[in-house]
Amino acid sequence: MGSDMSPLVITLWVLNVLVDSGGQLAFKAAASEPGAMAGMQRWRFMAARPWLWLGVGCYVAEFVLWLAFLSLVPLSDGVLLGSINIVAIMVLGRVLFKEKLAPMRVAGIVLVSIGVGIVGLG
Repeated sequence: MGSDMSPLVITLWVLNVLVDSGGQLAFKAAASEPGAMAGMQRWRFMAARPWLWLGVGCYVAEFVLWLAFLSLVPLSDGVLLGSINIVAIMVLGRVLFKEKLAPMRVAGIVLVSIGVGIVGLG
């Protein structure tokens, strides 16, 4: 993949990571809003929030970007490169939602990042 990564492939990859991460974060924001309701009342509350719909919109965009990306790279490379989303979401979850990053998670972030780097350069 390395030298075969055209500007279009890199752009699609970066956009995919941004949109997928944005969708996950929007869903987390929708699910984390205060309001200790349960059952259908909770679902109605979340459905009325813009965060939920931003997340849905991000997922629709991510679907299109992912298809475009996979049309240009082998599936095995695409899936491995796409796993950087895990790193982005964990780091952003820490920054935006104050989620804890235990030492094993940090080790996982490092290992996934190294793997994505190897595939990207390989």
